[in-house]
Amino acid sequence: MSKNHALVLRAFAAWTVYVWGTRIWNVIGDDRRGFAFKAVHVALALISVGFAAATWVIVSKNRHRSRVEA
Repeated sequence: MSKNHALVLRAFAAWTVYVWGTRIWNVIGDDRRGFAFKAVHVALALISVGFAAATWVIVSKNRHRSRVEA
C-alpha cells in the first residue's frame, strides 16, 4: 500500500470519528428526540467508529509490513 493510499484511508477514519463524535454529542443533548432515535444513532455511530478503527489498524499493519519487506 502506498503512503498516499494510507494517508487517504487514515484521513477517512479520523473524519468519521470526528463527524460521529460531533453528531452523537448533538443527538444526546437534544431534548426533542426520543430514546429510540438516540439509540439508533448511537448504534450507527459505534458501528461507523468501529469500521474506522478497523481501517486504521489494517492500514497500520499493512504499512508496517511494507516497510519490513523493503
